[in-house]
Amino acid sequence: MSDVFSLAGSDFGSRLIIGTGKYRSYDEMKAAHAASGAEMVTVAVNRVPLDGSSESFLDHLDPKMRILPNTAGCYDADHAIRTARLAREALETEWIKLEVIGDPVTLLPDNEQTLAAAKVLVSEGFIVLPYFSDDLIMAKKLLDAGCPAVMPLAAPIGSGMGVQNPSNLRIMREQLPDATIIVDAGVGVPSDASEAMELGADAILMNTAIAEAGDVAKMAAAMKLAVEAGRLAYLSGRMPKRLYASASSPIEGAIK
Repeated sequence: MSDVFSLAGSDFGSRLIIGTGKYRSYDEMKAAHAASGAEMVTVAVNRVPLDGSSESFLDHLDPKMRILPNTAGCYDADHAIRTARLAREALETEWIKLEVIGDPVTLLPDNEQTLAAAKVLVSEGFIVLPYFSDDLIMAKKLLDAGCPAVMPLAAPIGSGMGVQNPSNLRIMREQLPDATIIVDAGVGVPSDASEAMELGADAILMNTAIAEAGDVAKMAAAMKLAVEAGRLAYLSGRMPKRLYASASSPIEGAIK
């Protein structure tokens, strides 16, 4: 089945986007990336020696993967904008995952600062993929600002708690049928990824769930399958939930 994931004029065969942080070694990171089948990888600009003065994970990325710089570690719009501009200059890409954190304990996003930064960056020609709370109204504002996709969280970053508000994701999908929705943060196990996809997400971005697994390559492969399974389930359409039983076998003509 051909089911291409199109984003901002680019096509991807995989709907799984992965990160580069927290791996115990570069070899583990490479093994996980290969097993995931992902074609796009996000990197924290604030963690990269952009002058190439020392070895970093950039030296170990598959060159076929699209690099999606992110503004992790930014706590206001101005800092995020400066970081995005630095990423464009150093990594030669207009793509940016916009992340403006509002609280150092929960790492929940500051939606107002995110929107303010998105408006500036879009006006400067960036392809802005904003991380924000799972709020329908904010999603509409970010799309109106010119973002080609929105990235609602499933749960706080690195928590692994899974989709905390499935109704919010379902409503967002139903109310924004033409929008590209990428669930970002909070996925812990493959069933979380599958659930988000079953609810209508177009893609999933994750890092910790794979990087902190005991066997990162196996977990990456499991996440790949989960994303694919969830997507197929969404496209197939689930059966209705019923309060009472419904016999699997027809009763007409049964021996009495």
